[in-house]
Amino acid sequence: MGSRIACHFAGTGIQVLLLDIVGKDVPPDAKPALKNKIVNDALAAALKSNPSPVFTKEAVKKISTGNFDDNMPEIATADWIIEVVVERLDIKKLVYEKVEQFRKQGTLITSNTSGIPIHMLSEGRSADFKKHFCGTHFFNPPRYLRLLEIIPTPDTDQDVVDFLMHYGDLFLGKTTVLCKDTPAFIANRIGVFSIMSIFHIMDQLGLSIDQIDALTGPIIGRPKSATFRTADVVGIDTLVKVAKGVADNCPADEAKDIFTIPEWLDKIVANNWLGDKTKQGFFKKMPAAPGGGKDIRVLNLKTLEYEERVKAKFAGIDAAKPIEDLKQRIKLLSASPDKAGEFYKKFHYSLFSYISFRIPEISDDIYRVDDAMKAGFGWEIGAFETWDLLGLVKTTEGMKAAGYKVAAWVEEMIAAGFTSFFKVENGKSLYYDTASKSYKPVPGGDSFLVLNNYADKLIWKNSACKLYDIGNGVAGFEWSSKMNSIGGEVLEGLNKAIGIAEDKFKGLVIANDGPNFSAGANVGMIFMYAIEQEYEELDMAIRMFQNSMMRVRYSSIPVVIAPHGLSLGGGCEMNLHADKICAAAETYIGLVELGVGLIPGGGGTKEFVLRASDELHPDEPDTNTLKERFLAIATAKVATSAQEGFDMGILRKGHDEVIMNMGRRIAEAKKSVIEIYDAGYTMPQQHKDIRVMGRLALGALLAGINSMVRGGYATEHDAKVARKLAYVMCGGDLSEPALVSEQYLLDLEREAFLSLCGEKKTLERIQSVLKSGRPIRN
Repeated sequence: MGSRIACHFAGTGIQVLLLDIVGKDVPPDAKPALKNKIVNDALAAALKSNPSPVFTKEAVKKISTGNFDDNMPEIATADWIIEVVVERLDIKKLVYEKVEQFRKQGTLITSNTSGIPIHMLSEGRSADFKKHFCGTHFFNPPRYLRLLEIIPTPDTDQDVVDFLMHYGDLFLGKTTVLCKDTPAFIANRIGVFSIMSIFHIMDQLGLSIDQIDALTGPIIGRPKSATFRTADVVGIDTLVKVAKGVADNCPADEAKDIFTIPEWLDKIVANNWLGDKTKQGFFKKMPAAPGGGKDIRVLNLKTLEYEERVKAKFAGIDAAKPIEDLKQRIKLLSASPDKAGEFYKKFHYSLFSYISFRIPEISDDIYRVDDAMKAGFGWEIGAFETWDLLGLVKTTEGMKAAGYKVAAWVEEMIAAGFTSFFKVENGKSLYYDTASKSYKPVPGGDSFLVLNNYADKLIWKNSACKLYDIGNGVAGFEWSSKMNSIGGEVLEGLNKAIGIAEDKFKGLVIANDGPNFSAGANVGMIFMYAIEQEYEELDMAIRMFQNSMMRVRYSSIPVVIAPHGLSLGGGCEMNLHADKICAAAETYIGLVELGVGLIPGGGGTKEFVLRASDELHPDEPDTNTLKERFLAIATAKVATSAQEGFDMGILRKGHDEVIMNMGRRIAEAKKSVIEIYDAGYTMPQQHKDIRVMGRLALGALLAGINSMVRGGYATEHDAKVARKLAYVMCGGDLSEPALVSEQYLLDLEREAFLSLCGEKKTLERIQSVLKSGRPIRN
């Protein structure tokens, strides 16, 4: 965990010194390589993990390693010391004794403990140590899980708490949640209760592991790992340890019986089936069968034998799957008359009862509980938000009728006429404050702009898109479709949004609040036109896509895009044409069309050629820049972070920016629109001077493609698509370099795209994506 935290800090640009113990049998006079073996091995293991703990490979250079015996004096140069040693109070205190010998006055010192009370850790330390000491609980893996719990002690200076809350949010990209020093803090207290509650409900209803994971995964806005796969990843022993810790240390917890470990779970731990760390837990990966992939078996909790997995079938889930809107889906599932509905009722009643009694024990504010669960456990909708969604008053009545208690403050709140925990006014999120018994703004709301909060400022919409007035003369455009794919209605909405913004606003922000920005163009529409050989309609559709992207670039107002998550294919092309990109750090962006046997047809190929031309030295033509951009498309390369997007030439250095906290990206994009407008924005003119290399580069690219085929790295169809791409990127079979226009390249791009749509192997790839989500290699 310490190595991964170090990697995340290094990824944000911070110089890090990573220290660990020296091995038991290593002599004091051993060479540094031997004395640092433990720390170096841990760092190497972290760097080998997938997904990567760093934003770019270059970040690793910011980490230096050492050991506690030789390098502890170096902490005197540090501004922040984070302790991440084993979860034992005596060992942590020994480390703090050493730290206090060398740390300079005023240095922050924090612990990443998840189980030891924070106030106990600083006992016996100096006044300056105590003043600057705090708990900072990162969740693993720290790059990807956004929660950072901040747990002060009574001695912690308020300025230290304020700094950690601010720094974690702005520079580390975290959802910083202020916690009280209670067992398991907020996220693990609620999260582990949720898992233990599910275990008990499963036994009551006679459900299997596969059935529970089907009920508690993406269908209700939870991670794919759902319940039991999450336990395997975290470690079943860790889960049991936290549950027992709550049961032992929270005697007044009204639901402490839920933390009782079921008999079958005790047996699993006794068998040392602890999940991924022991290669088996609730699931076990069997050896690969001859000619087949690995077989995943699931544990039968009655027999404790591993069996073949059985796909869960529930009428409620079948009915809910086609519904894209998560809130509507949860409502439907909760009202389902089958066993799925019975499960959700018991689960929600149990969860809602529990969180009501945790206020003010673990937090004074309900929004902190929801923030912790969304950022730490990957819940798309928080617990109190879900209670609102299902109807606060109606659900509370149902809970009481079913024998579930709710805290007195909830009943008082309802009796006073308050019918929701959260509400939105003038684009701002408000929460019910139990102390003042009134609604208050969620802190930092101005920096965390949510487009859906402007529902009362809706300007225009169609069935897929919405355009809002988000204040200060800026419009906000979003769309909602499966994986936020881009089809005809989205393009219609985009053009309408730009037209309205040109007429009435300073500029336009394009973003959305879904799990991903966009998985690309609607390949289902492309497949339908191609299979029916409706090439005129397909040609018109491609022209519309190209013209829409050019409209993003050549409008009379600044257009700023705030991508996050997957931003692939057509989603990447939209970003390439924006006046500015304000990308979340976790943006996975790239032109991936070659995977389905096509080339980027919405201006992406043209844009890469244009940027390569801009980078060419006019007196010394060099094909390497073009070759690099060709390979990025030909290999369907995707940046694994926004920072990597700069290296690929998708984001422009000194122009586009990376927003560490994903929640801030839309507000930052709005700010950028205003800045660009106020600086005197002038509509750019289309390029007619793009230098293409013709045969000078085409021959080299074709030779490279042939080498890839001969080496077995590309199929013949891969080569056919790549040759079309090379032809377009070189400006055609020109005898010598020439200057061409954007439209010239768009026409070449469109013609190549259309011709590939008539290829049988391309259609097979598209069909595979539509059926399984993955292209075949043919």
